[in-house]
Amino acid sequence: MTTTWRLDELGDDLDPGRPRELSAALVATFERLHGVPPAGVFAAPGRVNLMGEHTDYNGGWCLPMALPHATYVAVRRRDDRRLTVTSLQQVGAFSIDLDGLDPASLRGWSSYPAGVVWLLEASGLRMPGMDLVIDSRVPVGAGLSSSAALECAVALAACAMAEVAVDAQMRRRLIDLCVRAEREIVGSPTGGMDQTAALLARPGEALLLDCLTGRTEGVSWSFPEASLLIVDTRAQHSLSDGQYGDRRAECARAAAALGLDLLREAPDLGVALRRLTDDILHRRVRHVFSENLRVGAAVRAIRGGEHRELGRLFTESHESLRDDFEVSCAELDLVVDTALVEGAYGARMTGGGFGGSAIVLVADAKLARVRAAVTSAFAERGFTRPAFVVATAAGAAAEVESLTR
Repeated sequence: MTTTWRLDELGDDLDPGRPRELSAALVATFERLHGVPPAGVFAAPGRVNLMGEHTDYNGGWCLPMALPHATYVAVRRRDDRRLTVTSLQQVGAFSIDLDGLDPASLRGWSSYPAGVVWLLEASGLRMPGMDLVIDSRVPVGAGLSSSAALECAVALAACAMAEVAVDAQMRRRLIDLCVRAEREIVGSPTGGMDQTAALLARPGEALLLDCLTGRTEGVSWSFPEASLLIVDTRAQHSLSDGQYGDRRAECARAAAALGLDLLREAPDLGVALRRLTDDILHRRVRHVFSENLRVGAAVRAIRGGEHRELGRLFTESHESLRDDFEVSCAELDLVVDTALVEGAYGARMTGGGFGGSAIVLVADAKLARVRAAVTSAFAERGFTRPAFVVATAAGAAAEVESLTR
């Protein structure tokens, strides 16, 4: 996807906005474009991953947390079988007859919403024609899962127009369909963590996800006098640019060399490493194995209120992602190094890597100092000015407003 965000629009803070105000503005835009109000407005959140990077597609564990930054979709059913999609973050609208929709022909940003609708119908749910107007507060390329937020918001909107009830079981089904849309139609080999967080998260909690079984468990997020600072480096990344797929392929080769389906199944790191002669695969396996252990340790630290231990795990994870998995970049490393010098408990890159965002666990008393130091360090290196947000745990995708139906 491409974005039309401008730095002067974003400022230095990633503002999630107020859902009701954003919904009202989107309703007005929809009515201006289509001459009638939408039937409803749906929203799905972005997410930040606290621990467990590149573990999802290896059948491991991860610990995402939904953010209040969401993608909003206003929708109205049409009398024909035409799908129209307009995004306030994109140039031009998309329109196609659902009866003639060939997913192989989809390109660019339109492949996300159209792919979801096509897969919903291919799964046996008869989709009506519909008009969609989209607005997003999840910055593209920041590693905060803008694509899953878009997919899941469109999925809820489409289900509403098809009069499909979305209960807990249906949410699980939508996770699978949205993952398939991104893998098979967009061409991004996502592991499924993002869509799960968008559709199952609960306010005030991180979501412990077992990617092998799909089992989830809420982990209350509360650190008095400490904050989780997200730093969007504005070094753009894309999961469909090949590098993410390369890492996934390397993990698959390592699993095959070990006689496993998934690296999660390796019973002992030492035995696995002794059996691998390729240095690159050796390091990839070491990251995945150790990162899975860090997820469990992070959950214990959060539940015990052990901010220093959680910070240590953050930093250890970043070092593993930087050195063993090789998915960091100069901007992410600069955030981590600067935050640690300024007294943060810990910091790490988050998301797929090669750009995007870092997270910093820091005492509230040092929050402003860390932020100022990171901004100054970026200026000194000639990097684009970073953006910041103090993370809070939000809930899952839902209808924001029901209007005419």
